[in-house]
Amino acid sequence: MGVILGIVAPVFVIVAMGWAAAAWKWMDQAGFRALIAFTFSIASPALLFAGGTSGSTRGGLAAILFFVAALIVYGFVLWLGTRRLRLPLADSGLLALNCTFGNTVMMGIPLVAAAYGQAGLAVLLALIALHSMVLLSLGTIVAEIGLNAHAPVGRILRATVAGVVRNPIVMAVLAALVWSSLALPVPDAMRRVLELLGAASPPLALFCLGGSLATFRLGGAMAEVAWAVVLKLAAMPLLVWGLCALFGLGPLETAVAVTTAALPTGANAFMLARRYEVGAERSGATVLVSTVISVVTLAGVLAWFRP
Repeated sequence: MGVILGIVAPVFVIVAMGWAAAAWKWMDQAGFRALIAFTFSIASPALLFAGGTSGSTRGGLAAILFFVAALIVYGFVLWLGTRRLRLPLADSGLLALNCTFGNTVMMGIPLVAAAYGQAGLAVLLALIALHSMVLLSLGTIVAEIGLNAHAPVGRILRATVAGVVRNPIVMAVLAALVWSSLALPVPDAMRRVLELLGAASPPLALFCLGGSLATFRLGGAMAEVAWAVVLKLAAMPLLVWGLCALFGLGPLETAVAVTTAALPTGANAFMLARRYEVGAERSGATVLVSTVISVVTLAGVLAWFRP
């Protein structure tokens, strides 16, 4: 348990420092926006490109099983929202995104690196490669259909493709996959630059996450928030674990896939909800509540895989 606390505690201490810096006005939101821009546009892409060109090819099956589970949960919540909770399609789609879209960059990268090392990051890379591309694209398509039932297919496709192309995380992973597929070498000086920049990503991402959480408020629709938190932190990792066991996935790949599934809801789900002005308050509350509760649930996951 001491080892687990040694992994989880520093992660949440840095998150708490970011929250305190924002809540107590040590740093204004303009400063946080600049740090977030650097982290997502430069530091994290550098880390992912360096990892993706390191020669490891692990994680393909783990990624497939992860997204099978994610799509099952997404479909269930879409049905739950439209049929049981009587929500419009766009609201249901963004609620489903809250239940499946994890914080793979701000929390996933530092947590997996601390718990499973470089080998674990290589597996995580395969998950990140499709995470935003699949889930944010799906969320965009459902929101566009829900809000514009008669919108042309071309408009929906353009909005989806534009969202993917503008995401530097997705583009860095795709660039790394192409680079590795072509067996191109990475010059030593370039790799060193990537590693230096990438080293800044985990702590900055956690600090910025804390600053973002300080802006979220608990609002209404707490029933939907409760559903989202339970499905994201419990049902999703259990389903991923079951699929990994069914297909005989190795211990490391299983551990990384389940840990990734157990991550709290990512802030990009909130950003998409705010963009469409649908359920933004609910999404922000889900990010906040799931992150706080994940202090306990992630410690349990790590304790299971690192006894």
